Amino acid sequence: MSEQDPLTEGCTENPCEGVKLIIDPVEKDLGGFWVRRLIPFAKQRAVGPWIFFDHMGPAEFAPGQGMDVRPHPHIGLATVTYMFEGEIVHRDSLGAVETITPGAINLMGAGKGIVHSERTSDEKRASGQSVCGLQLWLALPEELQEMDPEFLHYPANDIPALDVDGVAVRVMIGEAYGQKSPVKQYSPTQYVEAALSAGTSLAVPQNSTELALYPVEGSVEINGVEIKQHHMAILDTSCEMRIEASSDARIAMIGGEPLGERHLFWNLVSTSRERVEQAKQDWKEGRFDKVPGETEFIPLPE
Repeated sequence: MSEQDPLTEGCTENPCEGVKLIIDPVEKDLGGFWVRRLIPFAKQRAVGPWIFFDHMGPAEFAPGQGMDVRPHPHIGLATVTYMFEGEIVHRDSLGAVETITPGAINLMGAGKGIVHSERTSDEKRASGQSVCGLQLWLALPEELQEMDPEFLHYPANDIPALDVDGVAVRVMIGEAYGQKSPVKQYSPTQYVEAALSAGTSLAVPQNSTELALYPVEGSVEINGVEIKQHHMAILDTSCEMRIEASSDARIAMIGGEPLGERHLFWNLVSTSRERVEQAKQDWKEGRFDKVPGETEFIPLPE
């Protein structure tokens, strides 16, 4: 997405072994639909390489309505977009046009600079639709921050799906439960989705230095600690833990190896504050490549 909130101060610290911190969501209206922002956060700026976590929707668009996120720039990061419901049309300055559908992963490596828009298709705008998904940002390792930008799309059927103790699991990025995702990694990264039925449980992967759990739907418990829907639990990966579901729930887990501090302004990310300032000026002066066929853009926030 194209907006950045100030860091929030509200959270719940939990002394229970296994759960280090519970982050409360910050809701933001992006013009016709709501997002819940979990990171960056005052006490948890990142989880492994993940530096941004937005949960879009669920949002209902009536016929004639839709999403229109105008062209905006990114540097120094990779965006990961995943839909549970509904569709979004991605267009970027490389000329890529892709409809993001449920179950697929769109991975956009911004590198030295890319511009993209996210909109509702004409067909879905005419009929109306419900939209729910996650948009996440990965920091790029310092040696890849200025790489050539790229766009990669992985259809839903390419993502490993398996049954683990009666729980439907998808390994989106990285490795878990003996499966490895084909989705490109820029550094050691983990992203897992699971749907738990009432009465089932799932072991927490322990192959990441940092890991967070987010219930998209329903609530779960870890070591007797309730993780409510739309809250994020930062986990102690040195502990053996199981996720328990007393009712149906859908969860996402993100993690990996930390990459160190990053400077963030709007959609611009770098280890160098000067590089962010340069990108701000480049956007103001129109030096980024354009999205073919689009003339609108989001001005640099003041």
